[in-house]
Amino acid sequence: METLEGKPLPEWLLKPIFGNDEVPNVASYKGKPLLIMFFYMGCPGCKGRAIPFANRIVYEDSGVQVIGIHTRFEGRTYSDEELMAAKEEFYIRFPYYRDLPEAKTFNEYKAGGTPHWLLVNKDGVVIQSIFGSDPNNALLRLDLKIKELTQN
Repeated sequence: METLEGKPLPEWLLKPIFGNDEVPNVASYKGKPLLIMFFYMGCPGCKGRAIPFANRIVYEDSGVQVIGIHTRFEGRTYSDEELMAAKEEFYIRFPYYRDLPEAKTFNEYKAGGTPHWLLVNKDGVVIQSIFGSDPNNALLRLDLKIKELTQN
């Protein structure tokens, strides 16, 4: 499967969920590593493992920025109100936005499902693209890559 690894991160098309939030552009994240998480509120692995993992990266303050992209490639559509309520229900501590339309950025970034992760270096180049929330596979591999990236 083709991925974006080794390529500059293309611009995304996202919509704010929280009223007056402005959607940052890709360039605004350059200078520090960025972890992007595609998620869907109907995905048990997203709610049970991926969101807590992304929160942990924020809490550890390892120098990695985190952004969530709520996408829908199948299943029901969630309202902005439902996505806003998820912030408190799941203690989400990173900014997150809605993919437009439905799964455009998800498809352009060649995501394999939800959760799908992209780890981007400080220069804006994708260094890891990985699907899943298994603690002994995807999350472990992400953890190791983040440590490697932030220790240099």
